[in-house]
Amino acid sequence: MATIENSILRVSIRPQGAELTSIFNKQTNIEHLWQADPAVWGWHAPNLFPVVGGLQDDQLRVGEQHFPMGRHGFARQSGFALVDESPTSATFELAANEQTLAVYPYQFVFQIIYSLDEAVLSIVYRVENKDNKTMFFSVGAHPAFTVPFLPGEQYEDYLLDFQKEEPLTRHLLSPKGYFTGQTEPVLTVGNQLPLTKELFNQDALVFKTLESRAVTISSTRHNHKVVVSFTAFPMLGIWAKPGADFVCIEPWLGCADSEGTPVSIDEKEGIQHVEAGGTFEAGFTIGVA
Repeated sequence: MATIENSILRVSIRPQGAELTSIFNKQTNIEHLWQADPAVWGWHAPNLFPVVGGLQDDQLRVGEQHFPMGRHGFARQSGFALVDESPTSATFELAANEQTLAVYPYQFVFQIIYSLDEAVLSIVYRVENKDNKTMFFSVGAHPAFTVPFLPGEQYEDYLLDFQKEEPLTRHLLSPKGYFTGQTEPVLTVGNQLPLTKELFNQDALVFKTLESRAVTISSTRHNHKVVVSFTAFPMLGIWAKPGADFVCIEPWLGCADSEGTPVSIDEKEGIQHVEAGGTFEAGFTIGVA
Protein backbone atom coordinates (compact mmCIF):
# COMPACT_ATOMS: atom_id res chain seq x y z
CA MET A 1 0.00 0.00 0.00
CA ALA A 2 1.25 3.48 -0.87
CA THR A 3 0.08 6.62 0.90
CA ILE A 4 0.54 10.18 -0.34
CA GLU A 5 -0.59 13.22 1.57
CA ASN A 6 -0.41 16.94 2.17
CA SER A 7 -2.06 19.26 4.68
CA ILE A 8 -5.52 18.65 3.17
CA LEU A 9 -5.70 15.14 1.72
CA ARG A 10 -4.43 11.67 2.55
CA VAL A 11 -4.70 9.23 -0.36
CA SER A 12 -3.99 5.50 -0.33
CA ILE A 13 -3.37 3.23 -3.33
CA ARG A 14 -2.96 -0.53 -3.35
CA PRO A 15 -0.68 -2.43 -5.77
CA GLN A 16 -3.51 -4.62 -7.07
CA GLY A 17 -4.81 -2.68 -10.02
CA ALA A 18 -2.97 0.43 -8.76
CA GLU A 19 -6.38 1.09 -7.22
CA LEU A 20 -7.25 4.03 -5.00
CA THR A 21 -8.53 2.81 -1.65
CA SER A 22 -8.95 6.10 0.22
CA ILE A 23 -9.38 9.83 -0.41
CA PHE A 24 -9.55 11.27 3.09
CA ASN A 25 -10.07 14.97 3.73
CA LYS A 26 -8.02 15.68 6.85
CA GLN A 27 -9.67 19.06 7.39
CA THR A 28 -13.26 17.79 7.39
CA ASN A 29 -12.59 14.17 8.48
CA ILE A 30 -14.63 12.92 5.52
CA GLU A 31 -13.65 9.73 3.69
CA HIS A 32 -14.83 10.36 0.14
CA LEU A 33 -14.02 7.01 -1.45
CA TRP A 34 -16.37 4.04 -1.16
CA GLN A 35 -14.83 1.47 1.15
CA ALA A 36 -15.55 -1.60 -0.98
CA ASP A 37 -18.08 -3.42 1.16
CA PRO A 38 -17.87 -6.92 -0.37
CA ALA A 39 -21.53 -7.55 0.40
CA VAL A 40 -22.47 -4.62 -1.86
CA TRP A 41 -19.67 -3.89 -4.37
CA GLY A 42 -16.15 -4.96 -3.56
CA TRP A 43 -14.19 -2.31 -5.45
CA HIS A 44 -13.05 1.23 -4.63
CA ALA A 45 -11.87 2.73 -7.92
CA PRO A 46 -10.80 0.18 -10.52
CA ASN A 47 -8.66 1.30 -13.46
CA LEU A 48 -9.94 0.06 -16.81
CA PHE A 49 -7.42 -1.18 -19.41
CA PRO A 50 -7.02 -2.33 -22.18
CA VAL A 51 -10.80 -2.26 -22.72
CA VAL A 52 -13.67 -0.32 -21.19
CA GLY A 53 -16.99 -2.11 -20.78
CA GLY A 54 -18.00 -5.49 -22.08
CA LEU A 55 -16.91 -7.35 -25.22
CA GLN A 56 -19.26 -9.60 -27.14
CA ASP A 57 -18.85 -13.18 -25.91
CA ASP A 58 -16.03 -11.89 -23.66
CA GLN A 59 -13.74 -12.08 -26.67
CA LEU A 60 -11.20 -9.45 -27.74
CA ARG A 61 -10.81 -9.51 -31.50
CA VAL A 62 -7.50 -8.38 -32.96
CA GLY A 63 -7.80 -8.87 -36.67
CA GLU A 64 -8.60 -12.55 -37.16
CA GLN A 65 -7.40 -13.53 -33.68
CA HIS A 66 -9.69 -13.95 -30.69
CA PHE A 67 -8.60 -13.66 -27.05
CA PRO A 68 -10.58 -14.14 -23.80
CA MET A 69 -11.14 -10.78 -22.12
CA GLY A 70 -13.53 -9.92 -19.27
CA ARG A 71 -15.40 -6.67 -18.79
CA HIS A 72 -13.14 -3.64 -18.27
CA GLY A 73 -9.96 -5.58 -19.04
CA PHE A 74 -7.25 -7.12 -16.88
CA ALA A 75 -5.47 -4.14 -15.31
CA ARG A 76 -7.79 -3.92 -12.29
CA GLN A 77 -6.86 -7.48 -11.29
CA SER A 78 -3.14 -7.20 -12.10
CA GLY A 79 -0.26 -6.54 -9.75
CA PHE A 80 1.39 -3.18 -10.40
CA ALA A 81 4.89 -2.19 -9.27
CA LEU A 82 5.45 1.04 -7.37
CA VAL A 83 8.25 2.56 -9.46
CA ASP A 84 8.42 6.12 -8.12
CA GLU A 85 7.11 7.91 -5.05
CA SER A 86 7.42 11.08 -3.04
CA PRO A 87 5.35 12.42 -0.13
CA THR A 88 2.75 13.77 -2.58
CA SER A 89 3.04 11.46 -5.61
CA ALA A 90 3.20 7.79 -6.57
CA THR A 91 3.71 6.06 -9.91
CA PHE A 92 2.56 2.49 -10.49
CA GLU A 93 3.51 0.39 -13.50
CA LEU A 94 2.26 -2.70 -15.29
CA ALA A 95 4.44 -4.11 -18.08
CA ALA A 96 3.44 -6.71 -20.64
CA ASN A 97 4.21 -10.22 -19.44
CA GLU A 98 3.39 -13.83 -20.22
CA GLN A 99 -0.11 -13.50 -18.74
CA THR A 100 -1.03 -10.30 -20.58
CA LEU A 101 0.40 -11.47 -23.91
CA ALA A 102 -1.85 -14.53 -23.75
CA VAL A 103 -4.93 -12.27 -23.95
CA TYR A 104 -3.64 -8.98 -25.43
CA PRO A 105 -0.96 -9.29 -28.14
CA TYR A 106 0.99 -6.09 -27.53
CA GLN A 107 4.20 -5.24 -25.72
CA PHE A 108 3.39 -2.26 -23.50
CA VAL A 109 4.08 -0.38 -20.29
CA PHE A 110 1.01 1.05 -18.55
CA GLN A 111 1.67 3.61 -15.81
CA ILE A 112 -0.77 5.32 -13.45
CA ILE A 113 0.57 8.47 -11.82
CA TYR A 114 -1.11 9.91 -8.73
CA SER A 115 -0.18 13.37 -7.42
CA LEU A 116 -1.58 15.88 -4.95
CA ASP A 117 -1.83 19.65 -5.24
CA GLU A 118 -3.67 21.11 -2.25
CA ALA A 119 -7.26 19.71 -2.38
CA VAL A 120 -6.91 18.14 -5.83
CA LEU A 121 -5.79 14.62 -6.72
CA SER A 122 -4.49 14.21 -10.27
CA ILE A 123 -4.54 10.82 -12.01
CA VAL A 124 -2.60 10.39 -15.26
CA TYR A 125 -2.70 7.31 -17.46
CA ARG A 126 0.47 6.78 -19.53
CA VAL A 127 0.63 4.05 -22.16
CA GLU A 128 3.97 3.27 -23.81
CA ASN A 129 3.96 1.11 -26.92
CA LYS A 130 7.00 -1.17 -26.73
CA ASP A 131 5.93 -3.12 -29.79
CA ASN A 132 6.86 -2.77 -33.47
CA LYS A 133 3.24 -2.24 -34.54
CA THR A 134 0.43 0.17 -33.73
CA MET A 135 -1.20 -0.63 -30.41
CA PHE A 136 -4.95 -0.25 -29.89
CA PHE A 137 -6.52 0.14 -26.47
CA SER A 138 -9.11 1.84 -24.29
CA VAL A 139 -8.55 3.28 -20.84
CA GLY A 140 -10.87 4.63 -18.19
CA ALA A 141 -11.56 5.25 -14.52
CA HIS A 142 -14.27 3.90 -12.21
CA PRO A 143 -13.96 5.72 -8.84
CA ALA A 144 -16.84 5.23 -6.42
CA PHE A 145 -17.62 8.08 -4.03
CA THR A 146 -19.48 7.53 -0.78
CA VAL A 147 -22.89 9.23 -0.66
CA PRO A 148 -24.01 10.61 1.70
CA PHE A 149 -20.86 12.28 3.00
CA LEU A 150 -22.08 12.75 6.59
CA PRO A 151 -24.09 10.72 9.13
CA GLY A 152 -27.78 11.50 9.35
CA GLU A 153 -28.12 12.41 5.67
CA GLN A 154 -30.00 10.70 2.85
CA TYR A 155 -28.82 9.71 -0.61
CA GLU A 156 -31.61 11.89 -2.01
CA ASP A 157 -30.03 14.97 -0.39
CA TYR A 158 -27.38 14.85 -3.12
CA LEU A 159 -27.23 15.80 -6.76
CA LEU A 160 -24.83 15.86 -9.68
CA ASP A 161 -23.97 19.31 -11.03
CA PHE A 162 -22.83 19.22 -14.66
CA GLN A 163 -20.43 21.92 -15.78
CA LYS A 164 -22.75 23.13 -18.54
CA GLU A 165 -26.49 23.29 -19.05
CA GLU A 166 -27.14 20.75 -21.79
CA PRO A 167 -29.63 17.99 -22.55
CA LEU A 168 -28.40 14.73 -21.05
CA THR A 169 -29.11 11.75 -23.26
CA ARG A 170 -28.03 8.29 -22.14
CA HIS A 171 -27.07 5.43 -24.47
CA LEU A 172 -28.92 2.33 -23.38
CA LEU A 173 -27.26 -0.98 -22.55
CA SER A 174 -28.64 -4.48 -22.98
CA PRO A 175 -28.81 -6.90 -20.01
CA LYS A 176 -25.44 -8.27 -21.24
CA GLY A 177 -23.87 -4.80 -21.17
CA TYR A 178 -23.79 -4.01 -24.91
CA PHE A 179 -25.14 -0.83 -26.47
CA THR A 180 -28.54 -1.35 -28.09
CA GLY A 181 -28.41 1.71 -30.36
CA GLN A 182 -31.27 3.28 -28.39
CA THR A 183 -31.07 6.49 -26.39
CA GLU A 184 -33.18 8.05 -23.65
CA PRO A 185 -33.31 11.57 -22.17
CA VAL A 186 -32.15 11.84 -18.57
CA LEU A 187 -32.22 15.59 -18.02
CA THR A 188 -33.74 18.15 -20.40
CA VAL A 189 -33.61 21.39 -18.37
CA GLY A 190 -30.83 22.83 -16.21
CA ASN A 191 -27.61 21.13 -15.17
CA GLN A 192 -28.51 19.39 -11.91
CA LEU A 193 -29.36 15.70 -11.80
CA PRO A 194 -30.82 14.59 -8.44
CA LEU A 195 -29.49 11.31 -7.07
CA THR A 196 -32.07 8.68 -6.24
CA LYS A 197 -31.78 5.02 -5.37
CA GLU A 198 -33.77 4.19 -8.54
CA LEU A 199 -31.60 6.18 -10.96
CA PHE A 200 -29.45 3.18 -11.91
CA ASN A 201 -32.12 0.49 -12.12
CA GLN A 202 -31.38 0.16 -15.85
CA ASP A 203 -27.60 0.02 -15.44
CA ALA A 204 -25.16 2.88 -15.94
CA LEU A 205 -25.96 6.27 -17.40
CA VAL A 206 -23.59 6.47 -20.37
CA PHE A 207 -23.03 9.80 -22.10
CA LYS A 208 -21.05 9.82 -25.35
CA THR A 209 -21.40 13.45 -26.45
CA LEU A 210 -21.20 15.60 -23.31
CA GLU A 211 -20.07 19.20 -23.57
CA SER A 212 -19.48 19.29 -19.81
CA ARG A 213 -15.98 18.34 -18.74
CA ALA A 214 -16.64 18.32 -15.00
CA VAL A 215 -19.28 16.84 -12.69
CA THR A 216 -19.71 17.86 -9.05
CA ILE A 217 -21.29 15.74 -6.33
CA SER A 218 -22.98 18.25 -4.03
CA SER A 219 -25.52 18.30 -1.22
CA THR A 220 -28.60 20.38 -0.61
CA ARG A 221 -27.70 20.48 3.09
CA HIS A 222 -24.07 21.73 3.18
CA ASN A 223 -21.21 22.98 0.99
CA HIS A 224 -18.97 19.89 0.94
CA LYS A 225 -18.30 18.74 -2.63
CA VAL A 226 -16.40 16.32 -4.83
CA VAL A 227 -15.50 17.59 -8.31
CA VAL A 228 -14.38 15.20 -11.06
CA SER A 229 -12.82 17.03 -14.03
CA PHE A 230 -12.08 15.08 -17.22
CA THR A 231 -10.96 17.40 -20.02
CA ALA A 232 -9.28 14.61 -22.01
CA PHE A 233 -12.15 12.11 -21.79
CA PRO A 234 -15.08 12.51 -24.22
CA MET A 235 -17.23 9.75 -22.72
CA LEU A 236 -18.62 9.48 -19.21
CA GLY A 237 -20.31 6.71 -17.26
CA ILE A 238 -22.24 7.32 -14.06
CA TRP A 239 -23.27 4.28 -12.06
CA ALA A 240 -24.12 2.83 -8.69
CA LYS A 241 -25.30 -0.58 -7.70
CA PRO A 242 -29.04 0.02 -7.20
CA GLY A 243 -29.71 0.91 -3.57
CA ALA A 244 -26.03 1.32 -2.62
CA ASP A 245 -24.59 4.36 -0.84
CA PHE A 246 -22.13 5.44 -3.51
CA VAL A 247 -21.98 6.91 -6.99
CA CYS A 248 -19.30 6.29 -9.61
CA ILE A 249 -18.15 9.09 -11.91
CA GLU A 250 -16.29 7.35 -14.74
CA PRO A 251 -14.26 9.19 -17.41
CA TRP A 252 -13.73 6.91 -20.40
CA LEU A 253 -11.64 6.74 -23.54
CA GLY A 254 -13.54 3.89 -25.14
CA CYS A 255 -16.68 1.96 -24.31
CA ALA A 256 -18.50 -1.36 -24.50
CA ASP A 257 -19.34 -3.19 -27.70
CA SER A 258 -22.61 -2.59 -29.50
CA GLU A 259 -25.06 -5.35 -30.34
CA GLY A 260 -24.63 -6.81 -33.81
CA THR A 261 -21.58 -8.05 -35.64
CA PRO A 262 -18.45 -8.02 -33.44
CA VAL A 263 -15.57 -5.87 -34.67
CA SER A 264 -11.80 -5.96 -34.38
CA ILE A 265 -10.23 -3.80 -31.68
CA ASP A 266 -9.02 -1.25 -34.25
CA GLU A 267 -12.65 -0.64 -35.32
CA LYS A 268 -14.16 -0.36 -31.83
CA GLU A 269 -16.03 2.80 -30.90
CA GLY A 270 -13.85 5.28 -29.03
CA ILE A 271 -10.70 3.19 -29.48
CA GLN A 272 -7.32 4.83 -28.84
CA HIS A 273 -4.02 4.01 -30.50
CA VAL A 274 -0.34 4.73 -30.12
CA GLU A 275 2.26 4.11 -32.80
CA ALA A 276 5.23 1.77 -32.35
CA GLY A 277 7.64 3.29 -29.85
CA GLY A 278 5.21 6.07 -28.95
CA THR A 279 3.62 7.24 -25.70
CA PHE A 280 0.02 8.22 -24.91
CA GLU A 281 -1.08 10.25 -21.88
CA ALA A 282 -4.46 11.37 -20.56
CA GLY A 283 -5.43 12.53 -17.10
CA PHE A 284 -8.30 13.67 -14.91
CA THR A 285 -8.65 15.18 -11.45
CA ILE A 286 -10.66 14.67 -8.28
CA GLY A 287 -11.05 17.74 -6.10
CA VAL A 288 -12.73 18.05 -2.71
CA ALA A 289 -14.14 20.94 -0.73
